Amino acid sequence: MLDFDECNAARLRRDPDYDGRFFIGVKTTGIYCRPVCPVRQPLTKNVSFHPSAAAAEKAGFRPCL
Repeated sequence: MLDFDECNAARLRRDPDYDGRFFIGVKTTGIYCRPVCPVRQPLTKNVSFHPSAAAAEKAGFRPCL
């Protein structure tokens, strides 16, 4: 079970301890990425968290480059 606040805090810190533990879906772009991704951070209101890449894809997101 993913806690939104915990995942969001790890995303904002780009915490390597969380790499692979969840994936971030960005609603405005339709992509998903890892919490350590160096790209510009999306707004919190535009993210969702998924336990695996497969779950993110099932939710309609595609992988980032």
